[in-house]
Amino acid sequence: MSGASGLKVMIVSPEVSPYAKSGGLGDVAGSLPKALSMRGVDARVVFPKYRNIDPYHLTDMKYVDSFVVPLGWRRQSASIHSIKAPVPTYVIENDFYFGRDGFYGYGDDFERFGFFSKAVVEFLAHIDFKPDIIHLNDWQTGLVSVYLKDFFNKLYFFQGIKCLYTIHNLQYQGIFGREVLGAIDLPDWYFTSDKMEFYGTVNYMKTGIVYADAISTVSPSYAEDIKSPSFGYGLDGVIRSRSDRLFGILNGIDTAENDPATDDRIYEKYSCDTLETKKINKQRLQADLGLHRSDAPIIGIVSRLADHKGMDLVAFCMEELMSRDIQMVILGTGEGRYENLLKHYAWRFQGKLSVNIFFGEALAQKIYAGADMFLMPSLSEPCGLGQLIAMRYGTVPIVRKTGGLNDTVSNYDSYNKTGNGFVFQDYVASGMMWAVNQALGVYYNKDEWERVVKNAMQSDYSWDQSAISYIDLYEKLLKM
Repeated sequence: MSGASGLKVMIVSPEVSPYAKSGGLGDVAGSLPKALSMRGVDARVVFPKYRNIDPYHLTDMKYVDSFVVPLGWRRQSASIHSIKAPVPTYVIENDFYFGRDGFYGYGDDFERFGFFSKAVVEFLAHIDFKPDIIHLNDWQTGLVSVYLKDFFNKLYFFQGIKCLYTIHNLQYQGIFGREVLGAIDLPDWYFTSDKMEFYGTVNYMKTGIVYADAISTVSPSYAEDIKSPSFGYGLDGVIRSRSDRLFGILNGIDTAENDPATDDRIYEKYSCDTLETKKINKQRLQADLGLHRSDAPIIGIVSRLADHKGMDLVAFCMEELMSRDIQMVILGTGEGRYENLLKHYAWRFQGKLSVNIFFGEALAQKIYAGADMFLMPSLSEPCGLGQLIAMRYGTVPIVRKTGGLNDTVSNYDSYNKTGNGFVFQDYVASGMMWAVNQALGVYYNKDEWERVVKNAMQSDYSWDQSAISYIDLYEKLLKM
């Protein structure tokens, strides 16, 4: 295979933006195929047809074919539909498994995504598309490589197809009891430590890692992190055993969708050359959220309220943060203890702290545009999209040196005028406050602050760069 021309890739994901999205995985599966297509790859996408997909996105959906999927004692039907989209996009329909609210969290998720994984392999023959690479994403697709390698690969059509398995977050692994093997049509001999067994359970993430031809993660630093017991969540030994097939490729963002010069979701559009207009976004955000009209810097947080996102550091430091001449805006949902504590602080510090316990894309974009700084003190962060979007809008990130944050944010150097944010290393409250204080010190020097803002806005984390890296990996995989 020479170059991207002629390269065929089927991207398999449990969610794809804008149809079905619960987090960063949906963004990746929605953006990467378009970026690959722009570089000559025949990239296609398939995901389950969930009940709560907005009908607006399915107005041009067309029926393609149907077939039966044997799964243990069940025989379940799978209907294929195509959706009009920038790249060929397919959904696999089965109302028994996916005619429900939401995407995950059901007691039979092991069977739902076992069905989807097996159906994905067979559906290729029904659309007459033989990919060079099947690109799998997260635990929900981990079984695809087993079905392909040990069952369908006996058929001529499926021979020679390679699997790339991408880990978006190793913490979520799809762990179930041994008894599920029968329900997903796999013999008991798969229950061994070199296959699917994981401390007495069946692990779909481990299965993907073991059976794929290569494994990737969503940043180079995260690829190193997950080799360690601290961030391996029990799979670090398996990952180290496959380290010669492990690659880290940084996620990108959709720079057309996230562009302050064209974004209709923010108050006033602006660019790197019209930064004064960014202040209007700040003033309007203050007015809408009941914050005092002030030139004090606004620190924004758009995040799940969870331990690994650094919320314990934020909670511990809230009194100290509120003693500074700053304002804060927090948007997100998560653990009840953080939600309740932050509500309490919002009541105590009215006019300085706005806490919004929900997630809304419109408000998120207004925070990216209206805040001065963006705080991500994560314990672990596979890639992180928040800091990338914030930089695109000239909102300077304050982050911990971990995973994708380490790969995208560099500490500002006032002497050399380099760096696009503020970075602390150790996961301690004093480290986070050191970085906050560094940012505040630069903020009040107008020329210095404008320099770091422009450095952030000029950082290139588009999908174009990521697509080049993926194409290189696909071609390397074909030669393995």
